[in-house]
Amino acid sequence: MHTLERHQTVRTSLENAWDFLKNPANLNSITPEDLHFQIISDIPEVMFDGLMIEYRIKIPLIGTRKWLAEIKHIREQRSFVDEQRIGPYNLWYHYHELNQEENGVRITDRVYYKIPFGILGELINTLFVQKTLERIFDYRKEKVREILEQ
Repeated sequence: MHTLERHQTVRTSLENAWDFLKNPANLNSITPEDLHFQIISDIPEVMFDGLMIEYRIKIPLIGTRKWLAEIKHIREQRSFVDEQRIGPYNLWYHYHELNQEENGVRITDRVYYKIPFGILGELINTLFVQKTLERIFDYRKEKVREILEQ
């Protein structure tokens, strides 16, 4: 299993940060365009425990794939999880956390993931997946800052 973790402090209020993150449609605005991310299920304006979100995402070298994620373990203005139900990983568990700090809100993303294909999957992760995920989460970090600090 692999872990990817990102932290950032954004100059905004906890309420503002939560209002942005609790709307599933906002995922579009923080995903790199080259992934051709598209939510294909109907979604509410506010997430809830058990919400299933189906989307398509372009995975370089593989093509477009469907991904089904479940939103769970929501703690209002504190944290939530999105967990892959159907998709390219054997395991994808993405924990999101917000903490009020003196100079803003600290946002933590912690992803636990497991690649299929055994030893070949580990090689693919080292050569490609890990770098791609780092690029995606670096992009997200900058977009979240731009959006929440305006």
